[in-house]
Parts: sequence; structure tokens; C-alpha cells
Amino acid sequence: MSEPLVYVGDGAADAGPPAGGVGITAVERDTGINKETLRVWERRYGFPTPWRDPAGERLYSPEQVQRLHLVKRLLDGGHRPGRVVAASALELAALLQPATAPTLAGAMAEAPEIAACAALLQGHDIDGLRRALSQAVLRRGLAGGINEVFAPLTMRIGELWMTGALQVFEEHIYSESLQLVLRQAIHALPGVAGGGPRVLLTTLPGESHALGLLMAEALLSLEGAACLSLGVQTPPAQLPGAAAAHRADVVALSFSSQLPNRAVLEGLAELRGLLPAGVEIWAGGSSRALRLPGLPEGVRSLDGLAAIAPEMERWRELLESPL
Repeated sequence: MSEPLVYVGDGAADAGPPAGGVGITAVERDTGINKETLRVWERRYGFPTPWRDPAGERLYSPEQVQRLHLVKRLLDGGHRPGRVVAASALELAALLQPATAPTLAGAMAEAPEIAACAALLQGHDIDGLRRALSQAVLRRGLAGGINEVFAPLTMRIGELWMTGALQVFEEHIYSESLQLVLRQAIHALPGVAGGGPRVLLTTLPGESHALGLLMAEALLSLEGAACLSLGVQTPPAQLPGAAAAHRADVVALSFSSQLPNRAVLEGLAELRGLLPAGVEIWAGGSSRALRLPGLPEGVRSLDGLAAIAPEMERWRELLESPL
């Protein structure tokens, strides 16, 4: 039997397996970092450094899991793995310090619902939070609610989580609450009269963020698209069959900063090669890869949720063109 790996934390090396060691499946579920990524980081950056149990399975100490949470916050904020994965806990804490406060003009332009919803979440008033989210749709309309409140509010929640002002369970409550409100709003829309594209929505493996996908679905539905969401993390090999079965005109993908840029570009290139040329690929989200050179030919990058309406107009004009 092979010897267990020695876990080295921020202090001295432990003499035995960590108390309360956490298995890799639980770490994946708790941090949102998939198993293969953890293994790659272990080889490439020397962190994490798990022990092995008698069956050879990885065990992570609670200290390593906490450090992985800090790493995940920074990755979600746009930092590159090479900068943060091998950083010490002190270096990670320094990187997580809040950015400069917004200017007065920027604060005045911010929708008041953003601060109100954040306060309701931090005060654990879940019913109040859901009412406030629903009222934002009633006051501003679905498009205004998403673009003016929900998208910037989601960024604010992410910033609060990154700085430790929100715990993981609170971020999950926010996500579930917004998903509930958005699904109710989508279901309340009138039926599609025809003339819009049939859009299949999903994310690629390793991309587990669903809020951006749901906001895109709501805006596409509002613009007359017939949407079918497959949820998150659909293998690319499954998408040609799904697109054919549902006669999709477009496969729409959402990307946060969770996936490395290279994985985003390679995944899009693979999917473009699998789908028929007549099926468009629309990619949106906060991933920097979508704004870098090297985006595969035949993939349309949507710069933010506000780009959905113009993209739908382009699609309609293309459909009506005699060429």
C-alpha cells in the first residue's frame, strides 16, 4: 500500500491524517470546484495536498477546504488560477480586501433595490427578499428588473461573499430566491406566437453557475424566443442530439469566471465542430475568454445581458433577408 501524502498547511506539517478529513466529492459539493480541477491543481501548483485514506481516496483537512473557499472567491472575481491557487492564506486574505468604494455618482445611479435586497439577505428576511425581488419586476418590467437590479445585485452578492460578509448558505439562499422569482416571471409571459428562434440553453461541464443562464432565458423569452433550458453542465457530445430533437436554431451558453479561459475556448471549439453549421452558438457571461482573441469562428459573443435584444433583432433580420 502506498504511503499517504503529507498534508502541509500554513504552519508545520501534520503528523497524521487531518481530524475531520473531507472526501473529494464533499469538497467539490462544498466549494463548487470540480474534482478534476482539484487533481490538476494538486499536480500543477502543489495545492491542495490531501492525505489518502486506506482505500487510496483523497482526504482534505478543514483548513485546506477553507483555503479552497478563498481561492474560489478570487477565481469568481476574475483572478487567474496561477496567481491564487498556490498563494498562502495571508496572500489570499490580502487579495480579498474590498476594492475602492464606488464614487458618489455611481452610488446615486445604483438601483435602490440592490442595497435593500442585500440588507434583507444579511438580515435573514427571506420572505422580504423574495417580495423585494418580485416587486422589482412589477415596477421595472422583466427586462428592467434583470438589467437594472438582478444582474448588478448578483455581482454585489458575489462581492459580499468574496469578502466574507456573506456565508455560503446565504449566497445559496439568494440564488434560490432569485431563481424562484425568475421562473415565476417566465411562466407568466404570454405564449410564443412564432417567428423567434428556438433556443437551447445550458452550460458546459465545470460551469455550475445557473443564475446567468436563467436571466438570459428570461430575456430571450421576453423577446419571443422559444427557450428550452437543459440546466447546467451538459457534455458537448449530448448537444447535437438535443439540438436536433428540439429543432434548435441557437445553442446559448453562459460562462462565469469559474472555467479557465483555455477550457472555455476549447469547449466552444469542440461544440462548434459538433453542431451543424446552421445552428448558431451564442456565448455570454463574465468570462474574460469571450472577449479575448481566439474565439472560435462561428461563435457569437454577447457582451452582457443587454446584448440579447440586439442579437435577437439581428437574427430576425437575417431570417427575413432574401440572401
